[in-house]
Amino acid sequence: MDARTGQEIWRERYAHPCVWDQSFAPLSMPDLFAASVAAHPESPLVDFYGRRTTYRETMAQARAFAAGLQATGIARGDRVGLFLPNVPIYIPAYFGAMMAGATVVNFSPLYTAQELEAQVADSGTRLLVTLDVPALLPTALAVLRASRLERLVVGRLSAMLPMVQSIGMRLFRRGEMAAVPHTPDVCQWPDMLADAPPAPIAIDPLHDLALIQYTGGTTGTPKGAMLTHQNLSANARQIEQIDPHRGERDVMMGVLPFFHVFANACVLNRTVFNGGCIAMLPRFNAAQTLKAITRTGATTMPGVPTMYQALLEHPAVGHTDFSRMRTCISGGAPLSAPLQQRFEAVTGVKLIEGYGLTETAGVVSTNPYEGDDRPGTIGHPLPATRIRLLDREAPEHDAPPGEPGELAILGPQVMQGYWNRPDAAATTFALRGDERWLRTGDIATVDADGYIRIVDRSKDMIAVGGFKVFPSQVEAVLVQHPAISEALVIGVPEPYHGEVPRAYVTLRPGAQATEEALRAWLNDRLGKHERVDRVVVRETMPRTMVGKLDRKALRAEIAAE
Repeated sequence: MDARTGQEIWRERYAHPCVWDQSFAPLSMPDLFAASVAAHPESPLVDFYGRRTTYRETMAQARAFAAGLQATGIARGDRVGLFLPNVPIYIPAYFGAMMAGATVVNFSPLYTAQELEAQVADSGTRLLVTLDVPALLPTALAVLRASRLERLVVGRLSAMLPMVQSIGMRLFRRGEMAAVPHTPDVCQWPDMLADAPPAPIAIDPLHDLALIQYTGGTTGTPKGAMLTHQNLSANARQIEQIDPHRGERDVMMGVLPFFHVFANACVLNRTVFNGGCIAMLPRFNAAQTLKAITRTGATTMPGVPTMYQALLEHPAVGHTDFSRMRTCISGGAPLSAPLQQRFEAVTGVKLIEGYGLTETAGVVSTNPYEGDDRPGTIGHPLPATRIRLLDREAPEHDAPPGEPGELAILGPQVMQGYWNRPDAAATTFALRGDERWLRTGDIATVDADGYIRIVDRSKDMIAVGGFKVFPSQVEAVLVQHPAISEALVIGVPEPYHGEVPRAYVTLRPGAQATEEALRAWLNDRLGKHERVDRVVVRETMPRTMVGKLDRKALRAEIAAE
C-alpha cells in the first residue's frame, strides 16, 4: 500500500475547514506553556475539587521550581522524577523541570518500592517529587535510602484542597497524611520555590529530551521511551488541529493518570496548548467523575473503555449533566461496539476511538470528531503522520496489497529510541532509505477510505494447529452477549493443536449465565479454529495501572495455577 499522510486523508474525508500545517515548526515545551500563559494569564488552568489555579499562578510556581532545581545543582539533561497522582503541583513541577533544562521521568504512583527503585536506577533520576500520603511517601523514602536518588521534594495534599476535612482525608482512604522527615535530603514543595528567576536555558526542541516515559504495555519489560520537546509539542498541536472546536476553550476532565502517555498528550499538553482548564481528580472514581462533569461543565473527556463501562454502571449516570460535553475519546484498549453504542445512547455524547503509543508521545490516529465515524477502527492518521503496513514475515518489505501487516508509523511525534537500550533500535525501527519507521507490533488493515483497523497484537496471536487466531476478534464477539461486561482471550497449551483459545469474562451487574451456555453461544458464532475450550467467569479482571485489561497479568495468573 502507499504510505498516505494524515493531511491527505483528513482533507479528503473530514468536512471541518482547517488551515493545515504539516511542518509543525520546532517548539519547546516551556515555549508552548509560555505562549498559553501570555494568551490566558487569568484563566483557570486547574480545577481541583473547586479550587482553581490560573495560568499566571502556575507559571510563577513553575519558574520558582526551575530556579530551585538549579540552586540544588540540577543541570541541563539531568533527570527529575514525578511520583505523583493527578494533583495541582504536578503541572508546575513538570514545566519547571523542563525550564531548568532537565528531563522529566514519570513514575506510576502505584509502583512498589522495588519497581520505583528499578526505574529510578535505570533513568538515573536525581530528584523526585512526591506527595505526603501513606500510599506514596514511605515508598519514596525507601527508594531515597536505597538508591542513588539524591533528594526528595514533598508536596502537602492539604495545601492543594479547598476543604481539607471534608475531602482531603478521604482521597486515598488511608486516614492521616504521612509525616515528612526533617532531613537534608528531604524538603517540602514550598522550600523548593526560589525567589530569584531561573537562569535561561537554550533548549533544542528537536534533540533535547523533555520526557522519559516508560512503556506501560502488557508484554515485556518496561523501557524508557525518549521523547523530545518537539515530540510532545508536535503531538499536542496535531491533536488540536483535528478538533472541529479548536479555538474554543476546553474544560478537560482529567481522570486519566498524568503519568501515562495518553493523559500526558490529551489531557495535559493539548489542554495547555489550547488554553483550557483541567478538571482534575487524583484518580478515577465513577461517582466523583460524574459529579465533576456536572459541576465544572466539562466539555471533553479522554478515557479507557473500562472507565466508560464504570460510568454507565453507576446509578448517578442518569442524573449527570452532559449537556456541555462535546466529545469523549477512548484509547488505550479496543472499544467494543456495544459499549460505544450504550454510552452514546445514555449520555448523548459522541464516543470516538483513537490509537496511540508511548513511543509516539501519545496519539497516532483517531476517528473524526464529526462525520463518518467507523466503529471498530482507529480512524485516520493525524496530520503529518504517515503509516505503512509491513510484511509480518519479512518486515523489510511492505505487506502484499489487501493483506494485514504490521503497522509502522512515521511522524514528528515518534520517539528517538529507548533510554539505555541502543540495541533495541534494530527491532524497533524499520529503515526505508533515510527514514526510520516505528514498528508498532500491531497487526492492521487499511480500507479504501484510509480507515485503519487493528486486527491484533502480533505477540497476542494464538497458533492453533497452524492457524492464527486473533484474540481481539473473539473478544469482539463475546462482548455482544447481553450478560458479558468484559472479556479477555488468551492461548493455553493443548497437546494436539499446540494451543487453543480460552475466554475469561466478567458479567454485568445482576446478569446470570453459566460457563457452558456462554461457551456454546460463543463457539456457534466462530470459525472452527477460533473456538474456545472454555469460557471462565471471573469476579474481576486484572488491570494495568491505567485501568486497561491486563492480558499479561492474566497469562501469569493462569500459568501460576
